Amino acid sequence: MKITKLTTYIVPPRWLFLKVETDEGIVGWGEPVVEGRALTVQAAVHELEDYLIGKDPFLIEDHWTVMYRGGFYRGGAVHMSAISGIDQALWDIKGKALGQPIHSLLGGQLRDRIKVYSWIGGDRPSDVANNAKEVVARGFKAIKLNGCEEMQIVDTNEKVEKAVETIAAIREAIGPHIGIGVDFHGRVHKPMAKVLAKELDPYKLMFIEEPVLSENKEALRDIVNHTSTPIALGERLFSRWDFKQVLSDGYVDIIQPDLSHAGGITECRKIAAMAEAYDVALAPHCPLGPIALAACLQVDAVSYNAFIQEQSLGIHYNKGNDILDYISNKEVFHYADGFVSIPQGPGLGIEVDEAYVIERAKEGHRWRNPIWRHADGSFAEW
Repeated sequence: MKITKLTTYIVPPRWLFLKVETDEGIVGWGEPVVEGRALTVQAAVHELEDYLIGKDPFLIEDHWTVMYRGGFYRGGAVHMSAISGIDQALWDIKGKALGQPIHSLLGGQLRDRIKVYSWIGGDRPSDVANNAKEVVARGFKAIKLNGCEEMQIVDTNEKVEKAVETIAAIREAIGPHIGIGVDFHGRVHKPMAKVLAKELDPYKLMFIEEPVLSENKEALRDIVNHTSTPIALGERLFSRWDFKQVLSDGYVDIIQPDLSHAGGITECRKIAAMAEAYDVALAPHCPLGPIALAACLQVDAVSYNAFIQEQSLGIHYNKGNDILDYISNKEVFHYADGFVSIPQGPGLGIEVDEAYVIERAKEGHRWRNPIWRHADGSFAEW
């Protein structure tokens, strides 16, 4: 079998899909995208295409190695996201060719389903208590929200109090036993992260996510001394080498590699295994489309330390299209009792509705994250 063609589709709301074709008619799908940089990643995919055409798609480890190491300059969001989508598609081809789900080829599943959480609210948290109750009523056992608005490096107690009031209202609304993940989204700098982490401790959170930007991860040493809440981080880390220092430092309790950013199934399987050796939990980041989610579930299925999976059904970013719109076997993501089942079909286990993908690609998108500014006019992290 040989790879014959790579085709990319930019589709709403903010996704990039990849189809990899072979001379035996078996097709694989991947989701290589950086949110807000879809066109850039699309170009990177087609640069890598030059190497892949004519190659045996089964040689995934070798292709990953060449795509990563072969260009001399390596790593980063764009390069690794391009590799991620290609890697997902190659695993999809291999699974389909052998009539097996990818998790079977990775050693076999060790769980039948995995807990999921649902996003509530939007970029700016407000009026989220009712939203939280609605999500819990639909069966979710865990939720996540943006925990605060933009914060300057040193900000006011008023901003802290507002964030705490939001979380307090949610905890009161949904009771003591529903998991709450609070995403700081890298909006908070070290001085205020210490304050917020301490003030939120009484609400018994499931985790605090990105209390500081990944490039400021040395600040975690001080933050962990102000809270007993688990610290989660990793959506802006892109390889096992990026995670190496985070794991060895010992301040992070949960890692969140993104299967569309951190090298795909091949690399995230290795990152998960590294984390297991440090007794660190796995919760893959996935506010993206159905192909990305299907890839995450393959790794969740074989990773002992995986405990919860992000998914984007109904997320505030999904305007116009949602994750089930692009697949024909919509039942594959079977949600029940706060869990989603591990797909059992060959490859990724999803059937992409190619005709609908082509139709929506005619519209495409130019999604960009908002640009915020503080009251003094300086740039604010989104």
